[in-house]
Amino acid sequence: MPANSNAAANTGSTLAYNTGVNKTSTAISTNIIIYVNNTAVGAVQELSIQEARPLKMVDEIGTDGHIDSVPTASTNISGSCKRVRFDSLRIAEAFSRGFLHVSAQVYPFDIVILDKSKSATANRITTVIKNVWIKGIDVSYSADNWIITENMSWEAETIFSITGGSTNSNASGSASQSAAKGGERGIQHFTFNNPIPNIEQAADTGSAGRRGALDAGGLIDMLNPDGGGSY
Repeated sequence: MPANSNAAANTGSTLAYNTGVNKTSTAISTNIIIYVNNTAVGAVQELSIQEARPLKMVDEIGTDGHIDSVPTASTNISGSCKRVRFDSLRIAEAFSRGFLHVSAQVYPFDIVILDKSKSATANRITTVIKNVWIKGIDVSYSADNWIITENMSWEAETIFSITGGSTNSNASGSASQSAAKGGERGIQHFTFNNPIPNIEQAADTGSAGRRGALDAGGLIDMLNPDGGGSY
């Protein structure tokens, strides 16, 4: 038997509680609730989120291979939602807006995703997608499938996650409320002592209005032991 019979031998993935009691560790969509203005959005079939930013590989004459790499622009947040037309609500109405068509939107809204996989409210994860603009709405009426489904594509300014289970879209948190706690296995992550403690966690929680981490000073020597960085 492995040293810890409650974990997979090669990877350490959890198999059971330390007491030997069986457990399920897989996140499932039935534990996810989508909110707008503290109102749950029903009949959603699929919500997808994409986060992407461009990267540049730095080369030089005289060297075969990249000598460095760096992001060259801010992260773009986009996604889509598929919803069955239900409760006499079209998709924009279901997201708490008083219009049906894209051209009518005059102000962005926030989407809050509550992951209640953990039983303790303090350990539940709230993800806020901030300042969402609807980019497109698609709907088709079909003779061979009578259920009407609408697709909405969108873009947003920023995204952050905190623990605590709040559905308040303005509930940006501190680094101590980071949802990245190493999971069930407590996997250790980097910490930064110079110049801002836990800068990655601060940006990830939207602390003090942060929308990224690369505007912090000391980037070049952040992980240099002489510069104050540590693991």
